[in-house]
Amino acid sequence: MQTPKFPHHLDCEALTGITVDHLPHDGTLGRVRRYAKGADIWESDDVADRIYFLRRGRVAVMTATPEHRPVLLRTIEAGQAFGELCLCTSRARTRGTTASALIACEAIEIKLSQFLGYLRQHREALEALVCTLCSRLTEAEHRVEVFAHRGAEQRLGRLMLRLGSAGSRDRRLDRKDTVTLSLSHNELARMAGMSRSHVTVTLGRLRRRGLLRYQREGPLRVDVPALIVYLGRIVSGEE
Repeated sequence: MQTPKFPHHLDCEALTGITVDHLPHDGTLGRVRRYAKGADIWESDDVADRIYFLRRGRVAVMTATPEHRPVLLRTIEAGQAFGELCLCTSRARTRGTTASALIACEAIEIKLSQFLGYLRQHREALEALVCTLCSRLTEAEHRVEVFAHRGAEQRLGRLMLRLGSAGSRDRRLDRKDTVTLSLSHNELARMAGMSRSHVTVTLGRLRRRGLLRYQREGPLRVDVPALIVYLGRIVSGEE
């Protein structure tokens, strides 16, 4: 049984997020840009006046607050749109985030005015964009919930449960599952707003409790029911 993306709005289940496949295949919309590994796609003070669709590679979108440790907001995979918040900004507003190529990338860059014109003429693309915006708003609310926990075990544990749920869209995530997360300690640290060393120490504590398994270079295997019970005991003051 699949987990609905919008459990309270079943009519939305027919929708899919917007991807590069919703764009014209003849290259008439936007231009192709190529980025070497580590190259900036945008910086925090760049004007938010265009949207991107990743054709190949991986992109990291991160916070850009100088006084705080950067937080990984999202990793963009091939086919996905990014920079979509240009639709929500006032004229000449800057990004406030950074985007960089994790590996060599190729993306379609579309000016906002051109993209809006395209959406007015293509209802399917507009509906897919709404689906993407709703999904990412849901993800953002889940991240706020994660950051509300100051304790390292609670924050990291809640993050892993959310990531496991997000990665299990083709099957139901329930209390019988063990989920596998192919993320490094450094990636988890950037997503949780913690230092890498703090993440490593915290994961070690959770592993000693039998809540997850991992090797030095392998993926994390999270015991979902055991972790849920343990986090609940922390909240109730039993740990």
